[in-house]
Amino acid sequence: MPLSVEIPAPVSATHGVRSRISSASSTAVECTLIEGFRFHTDVQVRFAETDAQGVAHNAVYLVWFEVARVAYLAEFAGGYQALRDQGIESFVLESHVRYLRPAHFDDSLRIHARVGELRGSRFRFDYVVAREGEVIADGSTLHACVDAKTLRPTRIPAALVESIATAESSTSS
Repeated sequence: MPLSVEIPAPVSATHGVRSRISSASSTAVECTLIEGFRFHTDVQVRFAETDAQGVAHNAVYLVWFEVARVAYLAEFAGGYQALRDQGIESFVLESHVRYLRPAHFDDSLRIHARVGELRGSRFRFDYVVAREGEVIADGSTLHACVDAKTLRPTRIPAALVESIATAESSTSS
C-alpha cells in the first residue's frame, strides 16, 4: 500500500514535499524535487552519531534540524544571537521526526529547512533530510519567542517576520 508524504506549504509557497514510498515486493522510492524549501545545509554523518551497526541514532536528527535552523537564521535573519541581543529567546515547544530510511556513518546529507508558519509569538520550522536526492526523514519543530528576562511570550519581532518572508520568497538554494 503506497504511503504519501506531504508537508504543509511554507509562508509564501504553495507546494510541499511529495514523495511516495511503495511497500510492494520491490521497494521503490519516488521523490520529486523538494519544492518550497529555499534553504539547505549539508552535514556528514559522524561515527559518534551512529550505533555499532553504523546507523545514525534517532536523536541525532534533532541535532541536524538545529544545525539547519541556526544556519537558516544566520543566512536570513542576522543569526540567533541577533534575537538574543534584542532580549528575545526562542524556546522549542515541540519536535517531530519521521524516519523513512536510515542514515549511516559517513553519509553526506542535505538538511532542507523553511519556516512553515508564523503566528503571534510562535513559529514552526519544517525540515527534510535527503541523501543523494532521496528523502530519508522529515519533521518539524515548533518554537515560541519569549522575553529573555520574564520568559513570557512575546510577538515575533517585525524585522524577523520580514526577514523570513523575504527568505521564503527568494530563489531556491
